[in-house]
Amino acid sequence: MPITHQQIQVRQVTHWQPTWTETSPGTEGTYTFQLILDDGAEETMLTLSEGDADNLFDWLSSSETVFFDTARRVLLFGTRPVGA
Repeated sequence: MPITHQQIQVRQVTHWQPTWTETSPGTEGTYTFQLILDDGAEETMLTLSEGDADNLFDWLSSSETVFFDTARRVLLFGTRPVGA
């Protein structure tokens, strides 16, 4: 079933906070990102692997505009011209 425009709920990521939590000595720990959407209108948490957390940190750090589709849980990293 296709998604209609009315079903897509997209908010701008206005702040973000990465965290790492030790689960037990000798284990990898847990990486999470708290996303603040539309200056606090909504918040969401993402739990990621170490590699995904590293990539997301880089993307969030280098992107001027980031959006989050709350229904599909998809991050959208602004727009760029072709070839950029």
